[in-house]
Amino acid sequence: MRAFEHRAVRSAEEAVAALQADTAGETSVIAGGAELLSLMKANLIAPAHIIDLKPARELRGVSVAPDGSVRIGALTTLADIERDATLAARLPILPAAVRDAATPQLRNMATVGGNLMQRNRCWYFRGPYDCWLKGGDQCFARDGENKYSAIFDESPCVAVHPSDLAPALLALEASVLVVGPQGERAVALGDLLRPPTAERRRETTLGGAEVIVAVSIPAQPAGAHGVYLKLMDRQAWAYALVSAAAQMTLRDGQLVERARLALGGVANAPRRLPAVEAALEGQTLTPALAAQAAEQAVAGATPLAHNGYKVQLARELTRRAILQAAGMEW
Repeated sequence: MRAFEHRAVRSAEEAVAALQADTAGETSVIAGGAELLSLMKANLIAPAHIIDLKPARELRGVSVAPDGSVRIGALTTLADIERDATLAARLPILPAAVRDAATPQLRNMATVGGNLMQRNRCWYFRGPYDCWLKGGDQCFARDGENKYSAIFDESPCVAVHPSDLAPALLALEASVLVVGPQGERAVALGDLLRPPTAERRRETTLGGAEVIVAVSIPAQPAGAHGVYLKLMDRQAWAYALVSAAAQMTLRDGQLVERARLALGGVANAPRRLPAVEAALEGQTLTPALAAQAAEQAVAGATPLAHNGYKVQLARELTRRAILQAAGMEW
């Protein structure tokens, strides 16, 4: 591992100034360290300078505004989210999403900002291969070992985003508050996490001198309820093969007033399902309707040689998530 200079800062603005001053692009920001250290150990990055955000106490914690919106600081840990009474009462989908995200030790370290910004777990990206995402000419997973890869073709890369928190936040229509050289801006989570392109070979649109300071979740409709479901290749503490997040609001127990759905583990970024949402809203929810919606959720999927099973998983998890969020038997 390359030797580096460590500097602790007490605000996001200090971190931005340090990033902006490094014209060589050899500075990285560390919070919990769960992601950065793994990237360094894999020789995917070798920063000369590390900016430690942990002393920035104002970036921690959960607060509720008078309008009912919720703000979660970027340094809030996954364990904090799991234990927070406010989130358990208002947004139970979030504690559910992080409960099996990692071991208890990692949940005590991993932060909200770091979890959203983590890189993919594709073994070609993490291994000694000059894959497309690292600047090479091809994505080796397309014709290689791809049982964990994407089933929706949105980029030359077929790695999936590994975050459990991201699909749940997407179903809540969350925005991310970012501080950079031009000040603070809010960006919808679906615009922050995007499939890599030839011009931007990363899974995020965050600028090089920008820092996430918080996640903002708008007030949810009265009676809204959400669930997060996840299938893994072992019982706990593994990345999702497929996950599904549903935030539903029903009237009189059956009429769908509002539906927000997202899938994880199927694409480069968590996948929102607006067409499925529109098909549900205004309809009386029945098991048959949920099954039709789940079929629509996987329309357009193009599985690779070894991951066709994900289509069935995504269909079934979507069906279950819709019914469970509505309080119905699945």
